[in-house]
Amino acid sequence: MISLATACRSLQVLKTPTQFLLARTSHYAPSRQLVTQAQWSGIRKNHKICDLIRKNGIVARFCASQPKQKTPKVVGYWLLGCSGMVFTAVLLGGVTRLTESGLSMVTWKLLGEKLPRSEEEWQKEFETYQQFPEYKYKNMHITLSEFKWIWWMEFAHRTWGRAIGAAVFLPATFFWLRGYLDKSMKVRVATYCILVGAQGLMGWYMVKSGLEDRFQGPSDVPRVSQYRLASHLGLAFILYTGLLGGALRVLRPIPVKAVYQRVRELGRVTATAHFVKAMAFITALSGAFVAGLDAGLVYNSFPKMGDTWIPEDILAMSPTLRNFTENPTTVQFDHRVLGTSTVLAASALWLMARRAPLSPAAARAAQAVAAMAWLQVSLGVATLLHYVPTPLAATHQSGSLVLLSLAVWLTHEIKLLKYIPK
Repeated sequence: MISLATACRSLQVLKTPTQFLLARTSHYAPSRQLVTQAQWSGIRKNHKICDLIRKNGIVARFCASQPKQKTPKVVGYWLLGCSGMVFTAVLLGGVTRLTESGLSMVTWKLLGEKLPRSEEEWQKEFETYQQFPEYKYKNMHITLSEFKWIWWMEFAHRTWGRAIGAAVFLPATFFWLRGYLDKSMKVRVATYCILVGAQGLMGWYMVKSGLEDRFQGPSDVPRVSQYRLASHLGLAFILYTGLLGGALRVLRPIPVKAVYQRVRELGRVTATAHFVKAMAFITALSGAFVAGLDAGLVYNSFPKMGDTWIPEDILAMSPTLRNFTENPTTVQFDHRVLGTSTVLAASALWLMARRAPLSPAAARAAQAVAAMAWLQVSLGVATLLHYVPTPLAATHQSGSLVLLSLAVWLTHEIKLLKYIPK
């Protein structure tokens, strides 16, 4: 079999008698006779092997089959590093939002804005900022030194985002051209590149919503659209999850020559793990609406909201659906319910994992998911009770990404258990 495959790929001239070829290949034919005498009668002794392949479809399929390409470990480490950079970007973005620095830069350029180098250039940048709603309605008493601080915060966030673009696009091009990526990994890498580009565009589209002249007066707080903020954060989470999942596929691959087999005892654990992963993502998105509306500054008590479990103004807006994305009270209430549901699901997952036939790594991952879910809820409550201090709120936001990471790790470990070596 090996010699025949080698001969097929090399396209050498066939000098072996046809009877010998039939004898070597008849063992693999599904019928008694691999080819008919009529097919072979016109073939000369020194005919090229490519012509023989065209005459015989079975041999053609056999010769075309090649072992599956193995993705080098360096690709996995690259994806893991990129996921770490996205994690840092989410943390920087949270701090930028909490310090209200995101609207300090009123222009956007693909390769980066020009740095002010003199006091005159800084003054010009400050005067440009003064023409937009955030200064007119909220920061009219800000000094030049205070403006510089929020400007540098936004600059750091944008620069880090561009660094992520370079860290994704440049190595992706190199690995693609050098043939390091198999077909499925090429699809994944192309998706990562699209997500990085979409993330950058959505970031500017989000900032632009806070620069528009759509605020009515001093009582209306200039802020970015909560819808665009949630989209920006959601794209970051999707990109991070994809990069982490791709890295795990390379660094902890499916065993060679393993076959997929359903394991009945893992069915419920698998479903619950995916449910926890989805809940962590949805809860994080609801947190974006909380941040976008400053909903963490209303009803700073727990477990009740004020003196009641359900506030009276929870459906104050009309139509009713607007409350779920535009009413700060409703948005905070939804975030509480989703967070509580996530921690209960993670606890149930841990209890099921204790009785399931998991590997040591999968068992540790299940324990970590439950522990992180409880820690995340504790951080959320502490953030609420202390009126959203920046360090606690930033830790709470990054905690959601840690919880999602552990859920991704757990689902990958459970998936590996279903591949049984031959």
